[in-house]
Amino acid sequence: MPGHLARRFQQIAVAVFLAEVDAAGFDLTPVQYAALAAIAANPAIDQITLAGLIAYDRTTITGVIDRLAQKGLVVRRASARDRRSRELLITDEGRRTLEAITPAVEAAQRLMVRGLSEAEANELVRLMQKAIAAANDLSRAPLREGAAEER
Repeated sequence: MPGHLARRFQQIAVAVFLAEVDAAGFDLTPVQYAALAAIAANPAIDQITLAGLIAYDRTTITGVIDRLAQKGLVVRRASARDRRSRELLITDEGRRTLEAITPAVEAAQRLMVRGLSEAEANELVRLMQKAIAAANDLSRAPLREGAAEER
């Protein structure tokens, strides 16, 4: 069944990601990595927009940001546009971490599909993207690709 296969692939993906990142000397989860990369690509993004960009629950993104801030990888600052809102910025340490961790993340991605040819891996990704796009609205935390432009 697709749901079972998706869950198994997620278990494998997380295990492989954590092993590769740990072996490279880093302590980041897949969600922390996704958040850090999104913050780097969208300076001064707010937490709600970030949650939409990485398809993560709005109520639990705070814990992810808390851990990134504790590690010195991101900072929060008051928004110039809305004093109630906080903007997220990557620190110099965060940029160095993101650059240094990239080879481990890329190795993890290759390991996840190691039983497939390059063409098969590309087709798997294409089909996963198609299925996810068609069912995005069913998610408790839907991906909001245009979220950065909506700010």
